[in-house]
Amino acid sequence: MFRFIKKPYLITFLFFMSACSSSKFQSYLKGATLYGRDGDNCSCHNSPKLPVDHSVKTGADRIVEFLPDLKGKTVALVVNHTSTIKRTHLADSLLSLGVKIKTIFAPEHGFRGTADAGEHVSNGIDRKTGLPIVSLYGSNKKPAPGQLEGIDVVIFDIQDVGTRFYTYTSTMHYVMEACAENNKTLMILDRPNPNGHYVDGPVLQKKFSSFVGLNPVPIVHGCTVAELALMINGEKWLKDGNECKLKIITCLNYKHSMPYAPPVAPSPNLPNLQSILLYPSICLFEGTVVSVGRGTDTQFQVIGSPDPENGTYTFTPVEKPGAKNPPLKDTLCYGLDLRTVNARKEKFTLKYVLDLYQKSTQKDKFINRPKSFDLLAGSDSLRKLIQSGYSEKDIRKTWQTDLDKYKNIRKKYLLYAE
Repeated sequence: MFRFIKKPYLITFLFFMSACSSSKFQSYLKGATLYGRDGDNCSCHNSPKLPVDHSVKTGADRIVEFLPDLKGKTVALVVNHTSTIKRTHLADSLLSLGVKIKTIFAPEHGFRGTADAGEHVSNGIDRKTGLPIVSLYGSNKKPAPGQLEGIDVVIFDIQDVGTRFYTYTSTMHYVMEACAENNKTLMILDRPNPNGHYVDGPVLQKKFSSFVGLNPVPIVHGCTVAELALMINGEKWLKDGNECKLKIITCLNYKHSMPYAPPVAPSPNLPNLQSILLYPSICLFEGTVVSVGRGTDTQFQVIGSPDPENGTYTFTPVEKPGAKNPPLKDTLCYGLDLRTVNARKEKFTLKYVLDLYQKSTQKDKFINRPKSFDLLAGSDSLRKLIQSGYSEKDIRKTWQTDLDKYKNIRKKYLLYAE
């Protein structure tokens, strides 16, 4: 049965099969993740009720495919709490198989995934493995040459949600840039995109680039992280037009049109699939007076402010883990409960922003952080059109040409059927 396996890979394969049958490795597969998250019980699978194809295998699941490439190499990981193989953290799995890991790079929300959005993430030592953790959020968004010294392969394995302003892909961009500049290979273990079934929204204008949007893609870009990496390389979006050496481990049995619920909540304030599907439409409120439910148990599933004109649903944000000092803390908010909305069918919409703006009794103060709103939108056009009273239909016409151009670019880099 081994006659078609090349000799160098055969030794690794036999070692892997032996390791997989060991009681130690089996206990990893049966146990909880490194930080106690049970993938099979994650609320991502519980809301809304959608048919989920459990035959999908992520890049990380296909460990036999990439383990030979790590033999004798020194590895750095760009990972967080979503970087799991079944219920086991990728770092644990690789260490159990004898892979030499030198450094863990942590994105926004940290290696454990518990930090607030925008909260400082510190360097440190992982208490379980003893590995050094280097933060890629804050002042050090890009690995420095010294931090890559002695590294042969950098592995990126993080669950994304398919929106431009979700910062994990910005971290990937900077890691690609560092790898290109330091002649390192970046291995991407791909994962399905839960918002990968469509493309929509205004395309970012380059002068509005920031960590919540580095590249000229729409709000809902319709790519997995690997497809986006190919696009970043192919369109020469890295600094100085550099190109990163990529090794991609694709997903199996995945196509863009299928529903996908991540087995682990991707960040503290996206606790379930409903929040992930609503996120593209609701995140724009982060630049307004409206709360998106931070400080509740219905984050990115409710919207409201102290203005009773918003709606009859009420909630009060309070401080809790993952929501330190949330907007409108301890303030009764009136608004809308979106937990039963068919967000997958509805897709990206401006109707919630337009509705609450029209209901506002102080429209001049509604978008109270215009710079933040513009960075999320990718230009100042959307804000100005909303304030000028344009309808969603007319606003959409203003971005359609750029969106069509982007869709044609995207086609070149797709790894999976639509």
